[in-house]
Amino acid sequence: MAKLYVLDPYHPDALSKLLSTPNLTTILPNDPAKQQWKDDAVAIMLRSETRLTEADIAAAKNLKFILKQGVGVDNIDLDAAKKYGIQVFNTPALNSEAVAELSIALALAVARRVTEIDRRIRAGEKIVRSKMLGRSLFRKAIGIVGMGNIGRVVAKKWIGAMEGNVIAYDPYAPEDAWKNNSDTIAHTRVYQVEELLSASDVVSLHVPLTSSTRGLIGSEQLKIMKKEAILLNCARGGVVDEKALLEALKTGEIGGVALDASDVEPPTVEVYGEGLLSCDNVIMTPHIGASTMENQSASGIAVVDTLLKVLGGEEVPNRLV
Repeated sequence: MAKLYVLDPYHPDALSKLLSTPNLTTILPNDPAKQQWKDDAVAIMLRSETRLTEADIAAAKNLKFILKQGVGVDNIDLDAAKKYGIQVFNTPALNSEAVAELSIALALAVARRVTEIDRRIRAGEKIVRSKMLGRSLFRKAIGIVGMGNIGRVVAKKWIGAMEGNVIAYDPYAPEDAWKNNSDTIAHTRVYQVEELLSASDVVSLHVPLTSSTRGLIGSEQLKIMKKEAILLNCARGGVVDEKALLEALKTGEIGGVALDASDVEPPTVEVYGEGLLSCDNVIMTPHIGASTMENQSASGIAVVDTLLKVLGGEEVPNRLV
């Protein structure tokens, strides 16, 4: 009987399906026995909360399968998994709608100063509307860095909601990305990120954290952006140089920022209170792009479905290693 350890919280719908599966012993996240997963786990399910190092993987002598809910796998040592012959799976594309939805929501919240005004009202301040003007995003240009599934959905929503232009940058996407007979997205593709930054009213990041994307948006890039531009990071912490970002905000180089991904997650007052959180034009959320009830149910069940297939010897397209 295969032994599965669920290391991080999963939606009840996914756990219910697991517990009803015969010939599978499941250790749930709230079970103290979870700490002994390296002793006898054949498979583990995790999310972004758990990090797997080479030492972890080397110690799990019976481990055959690692299943990650979500697209990003920077918390898993893929080279180590390959070295020890362990298969790794994720759930691509399922988070796209939810992350894109949050991206648009954050852009609007920064532009219309929603959270700033709410904080002031809660503090007892009398708001003078003429002194708290926001900015309209109607027919403004969005620059999307990363032409994958999430970037594609953001572009569609932007065109539909804002009637705005889309500028796209991705050195790895094929030339026909976002173009097909049934669902072509109107956009201008550029081949230097600086060209996108200088022309965009909103810049939205949708790239994984790799050696090539770490610090992608730094001091020089922030100087290129429009002074009223909004930067969104719903991708990964580390893609934006946070020290350079704070300096750009203090000197008025950009108009505002929303970070759903940050160097320290979740962001706290202790870490950011005297820095980014001291800026009125900054919104920080704790990596909740995929956190809708609907998406967590669907993506959690997708992980379980993948697990059951690979335990049965089937090949699946979402295998990374």
